[in-house]
Amino acid sequence: MALLIKKSCINCDMCEPECPNQAISMEDEIYQIDPARCTECVGHYDEPTCMKVCPIDNTIIHDPEHRETNEELWDKFVLLHHADKL
Repeated sequence: MALLIKKSCINCDMCEPECPNQAISMEDEIYQIDPARCTECVGHYDEPTCMKVCPIDNTIIHDPEHRETNEELWDKFVLLHHADKL
């Protein structure tokens, strides 16, 4: 499933440069994660780097509105980074 940044975000700018899928961007008041680009770092790292670097506990969570299996996240990774080879 994609991740979600809650309103407790303090805009510290730690997560955005860490995202290997360029899924994080500044929106109206806080950072947002594009569920179409978020793979929870599947294909890159063992765990989501945004969650690791966020200084506020439980600000980045699993988005209940965008449930995906590891296989679906892997397929999304392949499409995002290797579509030219398909």
